[in-house]
Amino acid sequence: MTNLDTVRSSAASLIQLERGKIPPQALDLEEVVLGAMLIDKKGVDEIIDILHPEVFYREAHQHIYQAIFSLFESSEPIDLLTVSAELKKSGKLDTVGGNHYLIGLTQKVASSAHIEFHARIILQKYIQRSLIKISNEIIQEAYDESTDVFDLLDAAESKLYDVTQGNIKRSAETAQNLVIQAKKKIEEIANKEGLSGVPSGFDQLDKLTSGWQPSDLVIVAARPGMGKTALTLSMARNIAVNGQIGVAFFSLEMSSVQLITRLISAETGLSSEKLRTGKLEKHEWEQLNVKVKALESAPLYIDDTPSLSIFDLRAKARRLASQHQIKLIIIDYLQLMTAGSNQKGGNREQEISTISRNLKALAKELNIPVIALSQLSRAVETRGGTKRPILSDLRESGAIEQDADIVSFIYRPEYYQITEWDDEERSSTTGQAEFIVAKHRNGGLGNIRLKFIGNLGKFDNLDSFDTPFEFQSKMNQGAENPFVTRKLPHPNEAFDGIEDDMPF
Repeated sequence: MTNLDTVRSSAASLIQLERGKIPPQALDLEEVVLGAMLIDKKGVDEIIDILHPEVFYREAHQHIYQAIFSLFESSEPIDLLTVSAELKKSGKLDTVGGNHYLIGLTQKVASSAHIEFHARIILQKYIQRSLIKISNEIIQEAYDESTDVFDLLDAAESKLYDVTQGNIKRSAETAQNLVIQAKKKIEEIANKEGLSGVPSGFDQLDKLTSGWQPSDLVIVAARPGMGKTALTLSMARNIAVNGQIGVAFFSLEMSSVQLITRLISAETGLSSEKLRTGKLEKHEWEQLNVKVKALESAPLYIDDTPSLSIFDLRAKARRLASQHQIKLIIIDYLQLMTAGSNQKGGNREQEISTISRNLKALAKELNIPVIALSQLSRAVETRGGTKRPILSDLRESGAIEQDADIVSFIYRPEYYQITEWDDEERSSTTGQAEFIVAKHRNGGLGNIRLKFIGNLGKFDNLDSFDTPFEFQSKMNQGAENPFVTRKLPHPNEAFDGIEDDMPF
């Protein structure tokens, strides 16, 4: 046998040994944990939200834990007899080894002491097995020449993110489990003070939406110059500074320093012109140093990578969610993004469709709201009348409207030299804007007026036109709230009186 044959033989032996490895497991700890749960209810309470049946290596242990979990969900007592009866009812008692095996589990442990520590080890072994499985899948797909490398990278990172979150995806869930989850969420909302979602800081908008909801894709669209960036920056500031909630702001148009300068202007009340030139009085320098402290400590993360691809965005967002627990993502703006180099051929409309579809997928994956700014077509400018935008003005793709849970517009009549609102009061439009919620998949529609402070690049709640006492008196007499100028029909209602070109 030549040296080359010897090397090949050794390599083959190594491969065989590699393939013959036993997956990571801790069967003794699985037995101890299940035994402790059978003899002590305290042990069940400590780890029932840590483990799920799939983390157990032995199939019999998966069935036993599932029986315990089912009893726990039904608020039934958990002991040797009830678990045995539950297994018998599901036809799994003989599969796990009968009552003899259950009795043997209880004899392996004296109490539930250290049960959480043992459960964490079992979970670690499961994560190791999951990583091995994912790695093997990636290796097989990488050898496939027809696999797109960017799709493979995205899929690999997504699977690894799921592992880091301890959230290995299941193929499907039963209606029973989903109903329990939904009821639990409703109870949490009922017991929670304030809003169920992330508050925008704009009072009337938060009343309409109950805050930005997890997994929602929100589109904020407007023509250039309407204040898209100013509105979302004001919103990001309210959420990060006032609420101390993590926000990621992806800016494809402006640099991070320009954005933070805008925020400093809004925070300090110093005009952007003064900050740009640096010509500040002594008291203004003191004002600057004092008022930026809240902004400095805010959990706001700005990324100004130009021509950001949807692949890069998803990778960055996952890292921010994992490392900084961000609860909201803002993208300024959608049309400046690219679908990535894996998008071969096709037109811009198809590319925008891919981007919007992936943004919705990202919101669902991270279970946080994603707000994407969007441009409107020039049809708004050529339209007569108030030039108030409608859904058909969304630029380049109807997929944006389809994928979004909320589609909203910013409208400033002052920009078009319209000096009065088109309502009965004919009040002045100076320094005011309208936030139009034109589509709301899970709620109502409406037009909400906001204050616009142009020299500071800032949006704020609109002050009442009356004194607080006069305003409350009018509201008590049944007057309409001046903050909400009109209500639009819900998509499920009739569209009588709406423009003919409104898409359905």
